[in-house]
Amino acid sequence: MAPRIAIVDYRKGNLKSVERGIDAAGGDAFVACDPAAIAAADAVVLPGVGAFADAAATMQALGQTGVIRERIAAGVPFLGICLGMHLLFEEGVEGAPDEDDEASTHNARGLAVLPGVVGAMPKADAEGRAYKVPHVGWNTVEFAGAPSPLFEGVEPGEYFYFTHGFIAPSGPFVTGETTHSVTFPSAVQYGDVAFGVQFHPEKSSDAGARLLRNFVSIVKGA
Repeated sequence: MAPRIAIVDYRKGNLKSVERGIDAAGGDAFVACDPAAIAAADAVVLPGVGAFADAAATMQALGQTGVIRERIAAGVPFLGICLGMHLLFEEGVEGAPDEDDEASTHNARGLAVLPGVVGAMPKADAEGRAYKVPHVGWNTVEFAGAPSPLFEGVEPGEYFYFTHGFIAPSGPFVTGETTHSVTFPSAVQYGDVAFGVQFHPEKSSDAGARLLRNFVSIVKGA
């Protein structure tokens, strides 16, 4: 029996493409806005595009923040995609009153599963060479830290599709890194079954499909 996987609807992002990707990977995906439906799922996927502050406020208003934290704490498999990965962290500057100041006391609060502040991607590298921001297009992911089951069967240096202008902080939770003006975390892991990816696996061809199959396998084994 395919595991029931909730795609959290907080009014941000292309839910249908994620839903199709999970279904094709062997899961039974369904879109869920109601906290009770999220709580009843075998796993939770948090997708999304848009601003951190707006998304965090909407999730809080819909009653989703607490239940997602509870499910992660209970060891329920979780996958955050793009903005969904950012929301795993304590704070984010995107959409906050002082967007250019990571030390601001006005940053938006995330799920606080992982420590740190999601900040703006630099528009130039250390040598002053300019880079386009937002970072949009295909780029490679190099593995970092301990091997992650999410990347089982995926080669280091594989290409995935990115679209973002903000980046997560570094730490021991990082399992993948990508370089565009700076080297930034493109995959993170909390515990054994909670993951976040900066790229969009549902738009990343064979490598993305493999990653989603791995996630469904993790759900089945949880």
